[in-house]
Amino acid sequence: MTTTTDSQDSPLVPVECRFPIIGVVHSPFREPPGTPIQPSRASGAEGVVQVYAPYLDGLRDLEGFERIWLLYWLHRASTGSLLVTPFLDPTPRGVFATRAPSRPAPIGMSAVRLRQVRGSFLDIEGVDIVDGTPLLDIKPYVPAFDSYPRSKAGWFDSAKSKRRLADRRFQPEGRGDQP
Repeated sequence: MTTTTDSQDSPLVPVECRFPIIGVVHSPFREPPGTPIQPSRASGAEGVVQVYAPYLDGLRDLEGFERIWLLYWLHRASTGSLLVTPFLDPTPRGVFATRAPSRPAPIGMSAVRLRQVRGSFLDIEGVDIVDGTPLLDIKPYVPAFDSYPRSKAGWFDSAKSKRRLADRRFQPEGRGDQP
């Protein structure tokens, strides 16, 4: 990681981070438009995670988890604006109050169902990820740590949209599909 400071009293600000690509996500979704917008809206969508050879030992003991978090590079998203119109609301929102793929640090996360571990392959369900997406990390989903069902969800609590699939609004050439 490279760091710099703006002034003597400013904290260090990261300028660049580098992460290894540990694998790739395979899914039935070839393009962002038409891809489910969240795993909860991807019922029945199956995929396969391929973990590269240097990282295979890291899969040990993963088999007993029903769900896993996938963290990945949103390599097909456009360079983000700090104000975006999310898929589920017609009102422009601050990008950090959304799950829009166009972000200053284009990292996605999905909690998917782990169906099976087959060597370097993970069979998954509830996939909302474009085919060929580079994988950055895998973490176990632990309900005691990852579930806060009574939490407030800001603007989303009053959102009425039932949208399930993405359009082109966050692709480099697709700014015209916003509501």
